[in-house]
Amino acid sequence: MAEAIRVLHFADLHIGMENYGQIDPKTGVNERVLDFIRRLKEIVDYALENDADLVIFAGDAFKTRDPNPTYLREFGRQIMRLSRANLPMVALVGNHDMPLMDKRANSLDVFRTLDVPNVIVGSREHLHRIQTKRGVVQVATVPWPLRSRLIQLDADGNYRRMNVEQLDRELEKLVEEEIQQLAKEADPTLPLILTGHFTVSGATFGSERGVMVGRDAVISIAALSHPNIDYVALGHIHKHQSLNAEQKPPIVYAGSLERIDFGEEREHKGFCWINLQRGNTIWQFIPIKVRRFLTIDVDATKDSESPTEAVLRAIERHDVADAVVRVRVKLNGPQEIHFKPKEVENALSAAKFVAGIAREVQRDNRTRIGIANPEAKSPIELLDAYFISKNIAQDRANELLQLAKEMLGEDVTR
Repeated sequence: MAEAIRVLHFADLHIGMENYGQIDPKTGVNERVLDFIRRLKEIVDYALENDADLVIFAGDAFKTRDPNPTYLREFGRQIMRLSRANLPMVALVGNHDMPLMDKRANSLDVFRTLDVPNVIVGSREHLHRIQTKRGVVQVATVPWPLRSRLIQLDADGNYRRMNVEQLDRELEKLVEEEIQQLAKEADPTLPLILTGHFTVSGATFGSERGVMVGRDAVISIAALSHPNIDYVALGHIHKHQSLNAEQKPPIVYAGSLERIDFGEEREHKGFCWINLQRGNTIWQFIPIKVRRFLTIDVDATKDSESPTEAVLRAIERHDVADAVVRVRVKLNGPQEIHFKPKEVENALSAAKFVAGIAREVQRDNRTRIGIANPEAKSPIELLDAYFISKNIAQDRANELLQLAKEMLGEDVTR
């Protein structure tokens, strides 16, 4: 049996995410952007150090469709390391890489325009045959499905009469048919990877919904399960997951390389390492160390004397160093004035970024004057009830109520 071909699969880099970061004075680049760039460098380091034969990037290089030149430079710098090492890379076009207008270049087209060696830009459905050190690999590319393709095929105007949901179904049908056609065109004696950037039915969504660009086309697992396909390398959903259990082919979202927000606080991040063989492919998820996100929840309602101290004690129980941290504290109404957020912020000085110190104040909703339905009482009745609740002497209460009578013209004597 031929030696397994070593493939690295990663996705959803999203260079340009600047939330929870400040400008790094040495580089002039947001610190969170630098986190994402470092993760890409680590991916390239791993591929080179472990003698990879092929790298599959399953889409979404940048946060926006029009990345600034600095982000393009840093992405290109790492891709060129692979190119100069004669390590082939397939770079799939995701929804964040697609232009807003048809016919405009996508954010990865520069590599195709410059004819960068060993870099294949997957901007259309196509079956590629790639020679690697350990043999030939077939890669079927299926970029982010654009609904505008239906309009281009709409000779009789049927699609123009459909609503959005109907167009989604038609687009999904078109993509599934193209996937099946690519698989049928493949040489059944050679290993085949299908790489796509879309949602697969049954996948668990992550924080990508908060940065979503465009509507989803949902592709069925059955459409990806052609016997000619040995591995399905997916991008778009940020949560790493395998969708086909122990069945073949493996259908895998590599997940994003860095945490986007607190919705991904507990998610592992990394990439997939594949030993590709026709009919006998095995793979593993390789976790990488990423920026920690940490939520500290404190219920200080039982510590009436010093709610700040309760929060400080909670912080001491956590390692906040170099993390993106948020604190959420529960207080009751009387505690609010005693809470000192500046002291809490000082206690978080070792954190990389303090995302917020949120207070949830539980208000006392009981009827303070001791009567039900106070809105049905007159002002004098409410004032009388208030004096009773405060144990005001009857003579004094009558005197005050008499003054109220003069103001309001009512008989208020008890």
